[in-house]
Amino acid sequence: MKNLVEIYDTTLRDGTQGEGVSFSVADKLRVAEKLDAFGVHYIEGGWPGSNPKDIEFFKEASKRQWKNSQIAAFGSTRRKKIAAKDDPQVKLLIDAKTPVVTIFGKTWLLHVKEVLRTSPKENIAMIADTIAFLKKSGRKVIYDAEHALDGYKDNAEYAMATWKAAEEAGADFVVLCDTNGGSLPSEVSQVTFAASKELSCQVGIHTHNDIGLGVANAIAAVDQGATQVQGTVNGYGERTGNCNLTSVIPNITLKMARRSIPKSRIKKLWDLSRFVDEVANFIPDNRQPWVGGTAFAHKGGMHVNAVQKVAHSFEHANPDVVGNKRRILVSDLAGRSNIVMKAQEMGIRIHNDTPELKDILLKVKEQEHLGYDYEGAEGSLALLIRKAIGRVEPAFYLDAYHVSMRGDSDDHVCEATVKVRVGEKTAHTVADGDGPVNALDQALRNALRGFYPVLKKVKLTDYKVRILNSSRAFGTAAKTRVLIESTDGKDRWYTVGVNENIIEASLQALLDSIEYRLLKK
Repeated sequence: MKNLVEIYDTTLRDGTQGEGVSFSVADKLRVAEKLDAFGVHYIEGGWPGSNPKDIEFFKEASKRQWKNSQIAAFGSTRRKKIAAKDDPQVKLLIDAKTPVVTIFGKTWLLHVKEVLRTSPKENIAMIADTIAFLKKSGRKVIYDAEHALDGYKDNAEYAMATWKAAEEAGADFVVLCDTNGGSLPSEVSQVTFAASKELSCQVGIHTHNDIGLGVANAIAAVDQGATQVQGTVNGYGERTGNCNLTSVIPNITLKMARRSIPKSRIKKLWDLSRFVDEVANFIPDNRQPWVGGTAFAHKGGMHVNAVQKVAHSFEHANPDVVGNKRRILVSDLAGRSNIVMKAQEMGIRIHNDTPELKDILLKVKEQEHLGYDYEGAEGSLALLIRKAIGRVEPAFYLDAYHVSMRGDSDDHVCEATVKVRVGEKTAHTVADGDGPVNALDQALRNALRGFYPVLKKVKLTDYKVRILNSSRAFGTAAKTRVLIESTDGKDRWYTVGVNENIIEASLQALLDSIEYRLLKK
């Protein structure tokens, strides 16, 4: 099946070597189940010889039924001057009870002599003996040729000899690893072509992203005959990371038209990316190709106008194919098409001939000049547009507010008082909070809950402050922009406020947040 490009995921092993990445056993099982549902061909669960957590993972994994993926245990060749059957680390690979075992061995003579401190002949024996033992144990064996690119560039004859030893011992794959991540696509192409020509077993590729070419190098290898690509979801990995599967998978299937992950499953790619970030407790990278929040975002007025007419004029693919979506950004660079498409995206029925469109665009540009940022505050933008076209009446009025702080050297309390009016009725409430913004938020919602019970579910989930012109008066009188994230347990929305007074800026964003939720109702 050489025309099939198999995807080998190593998020749970190589990915966890990245700074800040750590999974519990339960986390690893959840990610593995998600990868299996998505349809990757192999899931490398970890190295049972390195820690008890991975031993526990394989124990639990053996109890599950895997629909699309084969679970792989990872380890190394036997130690020098010891039989593979007697090596405790190799025994643990067998004990993991996985259908696939992946081992790495040395290609580069520098490592053979200076790291392993053994002879080139013994290194080849270590590779062959370990693979032969694993094959006799009934395992599919994938041989990761560590430092394959650097080793081949240093001594092509010896590098090829190690790979042929793996092949002759029964390896199902010889995977060329750009372990240092410093090779160029032209070099990867050359070495992959040579390996594919000389070896009768299948050839794979494992790249790192140290010079930003992890995905490009994997694609170059596939072009030259590689039929397995190893990588991690979202590019997790040591140093600057591994080949990013959320980029390489759609490139192989959609751009190269090769058989790999079916198109029907690639529609779940965005969901897979976000799920793994969530389990890893990472904020998703908006600028990731294919799955990032800005991957199909359009901001320039002329671009948006063209997308409105012919979407693929400024999009290399339909965002739906990976489960992403098109986003229209509204800023001081916006044109009429930005406003129309963004409004329609938010369910506001306006078109290119709407009389108020010119005034809306002018208002947005004026507000952006004052420091407002509507790219990340769609709730406030929706209110601005609806008010401009006369389709919203204020749900309440804030007649007065006051914020104070009291306390001593050991403790302090912030207190907010608000007076709101709904129709002919008023409410006057006081609330404490962890800070002035929290106190204002509590007081406002307490005052309005009696009129609008839906606000009982609303809460502030994030609060960001940015100083816009900090050079003025050493920053103390600078203009402040506040961005607030709110949720009702189902949806999230963002609102913005700008003022020289941080409390006033925060209040603007809070009022917009509440008004936007009531507008949704």
